[in-house]
Amino acid sequence: MTSVILVSIFMTLAAAATPILLAGLGELVTEKAGVLNLGVEGMMLCGAVTGFAVAYSSGSVTLGVVAAAFAGFLAAMIFALLTLGLGSNQVATGLALTIFGIGISSLFGAGYVGRTIQRLGPLFPADYAAHPWLRLVFGHDALVYLSLLLVAAVSLFLRRSRMGLILRAVGENADSAHAIGYRVLAIRAAATGFGGALAGLGGAYFSLALTPMWADRLTAGRGWIALALVVFAAWKPGRLLLGAYLFGAVATFELQAKAAGISWIAPEVLAMTPYLATIVVLTMMSLGTRTGGRNAPACLGKPFPAP
Repeated sequence: MTSVILVSIFMTLAAAATPILLAGLGELVTEKAGVLNLGVEGMMLCGAVTGFAVAYSSGSVTLGVVAAAFAGFLAAMIFALLTLGLGSNQVATGLALTIFGIGISSLFGAGYVGRTIQRLGPLFPADYAAHPWLRLVFGHDALVYLSLLLVAAVSLFLRRSRMGLILRAVGENADSAHAIGYRVLAIRAAATGFGGALAGLGGAYFSLALTPMWADRLTAGRGWIALALVVFAAWKPGRLLLGAYLFGAVATFELQAKAAGISWIAPEVLAMTPYLATIVVLTMMSLGTRTGGRNAPACLGKPFPAP
């Protein structure tokens, strides 16, 4: 196997992992604050259709990226209003948000089906990636680098900063945090909005970078994989990065198998491998002696103030 093929495989892997990593990282911060938002798939679809529509109309992919993050943020704020402001059930509201995202993306994306835009290109000039191995460093688009920087930033924020400590305290013991003067609902709303913005970026990666065209349900359930990865990573950003690239490798297996001429495996089986791997990993963790659930924030999914 030549270096060109190896580099191409790694580039494809990074592209497949980036939207899962962005969405998963946003959900990790949200859950660290004690909020369980199962609407990641819906927020990704909102970001995907908004980013594509704005990029197609304006001719600016950068503007599309910004609009996608804002769309994800707005969808998350609807969730925050219903759950934190009005006290609705977080699980039911998150599922409703996913259904809402599927419906609204189908509605507003109907006029863009089959249309294409200019793909989000590499951040650095082509001269920087003249050698095949240099493509691994300088050949990615801006969102790939942003996702890696965000992993480091979120890790430092949660472990080293005062605000990160406060956010974790809200997720572990909301009553105690409130007793010493912290605004629990405001902190949870901010974390939810941050998670929505990253989910919107993850969705936009599908429509602006991976497949720069619009198709219905473009994210293909990747939001559910991002949710599972948060548990797999035991709510740790570093492990989330590893898990996202692991599942990115599984997701690209279908493409690599086709390129290698493997025809004895049905295409449907290859397409379901990322979701099958998700089920297997979560099952193994639930049967193990050290399950990821033991690291979950103590107040995850619990309303504040308690009824």
